[in-house]
Amino acid sequence: METKPVITCLKTLLIVYSFVFWITGAILLAVGVWGKLMLGPYISLIADNSTNAPYVLIGTGTVIIVFGLFGCFATCRGSPWMLKLYAMFLSLVFLAELVAGISGFVFRHEIKGTFYRTYNDAVLNYNAEDEVSHAVDNLQHRLRCCGVYNYTSWLGSVYYPSNGIPASCCLNSSDCNQEDLRNATVAPSKVYHQGCYELVTSFMETNMAIIAGVTFGIAFSQLIGMLLACCLSRIITANQYEMV
Repeated sequence: METKPVITCLKTLLIVYSFVFWITGAILLAVGVWGKLMLGPYISLIADNSTNAPYVLIGTGTVIIVFGLFGCFATCRGSPWMLKLYAMFLSLVFLAELVAGISGFVFRHEIKGTFYRTYNDAVLNYNAEDEVSHAVDNLQHRLRCCGVYNYTSWLGSVYYPSNGIPASCCLNSSDCNQEDLRNATVAPSKVYHQGCYELVTSFMETNMAIIAGVTFGIAFSQLIGMLLACCLSRIITANQYEMV
């Protein structure tokens, strides 16, 4: 079976795989850039400190793009040592993705706890002006929620005594003024009653299995590339086949 047609077939499969791998890197790079530009304020609500997650995605995507091109070049050249290096890189990516997937699933409760602390701090220190405050407003407006557990979370904030509950909590912006939002009796009928923490954590719990499944699926797909690269390298070496 170790013939030129078999080598050609393996090369074709590996080139197709490398192209798909390259596309994966491009997607990670795009998501990282988008996350940095568009989700910066929201990320600050789920992390105690500034997170490097967008930079990790950008760096990982860039490296995958480079090695995806390297994989195509190594396959076309038919170089055994290049193919072995490519297989080694795929094994490292496999291990990194596996660890990331397991860590995210195992520490999901810690992630929820961190989100509670940071979001609660954002509510208590809300001033309607800084970036974090704008992120809170956007979150409440988009998810139609108010406060951490409910609108009463705002009663202990530094913003409430002089301004009341933020306008982003209003059920109907045209029927919601600052005077109503400062009135503890009237405000409950003007704002959302569901807290944002419950909505976000429920979404995380509901979709955690899907996220974990996709992560593990992508990770194990690296095994296909590793197998193809190793087999092609072994067959080329055994037959002293070279691509000119």
